[in-house]
Amino acid sequence: MQEGSTPKNQQNSSDEYYMMRCLQLAKNSRGTAAPNPSVGCVIVYKQKIIGEGYTSQFGGPHAEVNAIRSVKDKSLLSAATLYVTLEPCAHFGKTPPCADLILKNNIPKVIVGIRDPHKKVAGKGIQRLQQAGCEVSVGTLEAACRAHHKRFILFQEELRPFIILKWAQSADGFIAPDASVRKEIGPFWITNIRSKQLVHKWRSEEQGILVGTKTVLEDNPELTTRNWHGNSPVRIVLDRDLRIKGDYHVLKGQAKTLIITHKKVPDIENGTISYERIDFNGDVANQIVAVLYRHHITSVMIEGGARTLSTFIDSGLWDEARVLTGNTLIGKGLKAPMISGDIIREFNINNDQVKVILND
Repeated sequence: MQEGSTPKNQQNSSDEYYMMRCLQLAKNSRGTAAPNPSVGCVIVYKQKIIGEGYTSQFGGPHAEVNAIRSVKDKSLLSAATLYVTLEPCAHFGKTPPCADLILKNNIPKVIVGIRDPHKKVAGKGIQRLQQAGCEVSVGTLEAACRAHHKRFILFQEELRPFIILKWAQSADGFIAPDASVRKEIGPFWITNIRSKQLVHKWRSEEQGILVGTKTVLEDNPELTTRNWHGNSPVRIVLDRDLRIKGDYHVLKGQAKTLIITHKKVPDIENGTISYERIDFNGDVANQIVAVLYRHHITSVMIEGGARTLSTFIDSGLWDEARVLTGNTLIGKGLKAPMISGDIIREFNINNDQVKVILND
């Protein structure tokens, strides 16, 4: 071993440490960077982090740009290592190629978590760096980076959004009471206020939120992130016969709204509302997924109702389910959907239980 060199196992440990920091940073842009991936980046000089960054809101600078800008002494970059969760881009989009910026600043070594599956990148960023003499290593914390970028990866590889099913159910297995119990239009709360806040946090992390007609007519939900800091997702409403009219929240301008219908698409009266037409007598789930792909929605949380949830469950077209169970007893009402998969996480919020299930 040469004097001053780092043992291989120690170097691997250091690389993983810095990549873990990249992943921590990347979480800061989940829900704001989409449809771009939420990337994290750190720059290290002599085992010290001298720059950090993550992807800006869509249309803004990428993680590598923000990390390089944060370095106070730019002369150190020519002897530094850049760590990034996803391969630097090599094409012009809303911003110039990150690979070119890395080369412009003479950064000699780049550690990449995973290759970018986007057809405009797909190894081209790595190739450009290597051809210019930059040392590039790929695969540090690969599984963790793939898990973090699962929405973006699935959107690129399977041409559809990452689909999350979410519902709250009572202790006796109902998601809503019988109509005779409801006294007025509005949500019937099954879980506690802390669980409600968690759901709003979840909403802030996804690009879209989808509900059926009955959910809107009975609950009149806002489908926003008003109880959590962050962007509200695009509201996607299934309204086959355009029954939702008047003073419903989804027709107001708090967030962009996409209405999917069977009817002839009406003239748009509000700039925040758009319409798409599908055949509700056909394969509804796959048609919806195709619409969301065309609208560049990389992830969607489906919050109900039972029929809408069952449509996706029956088709097998879902990736993750989040089921909240309160200690409320309803006795008579609409039964919760039945679902099977791998339970990957369970936890409690006061008296509520939360299960996260993966589609196996």
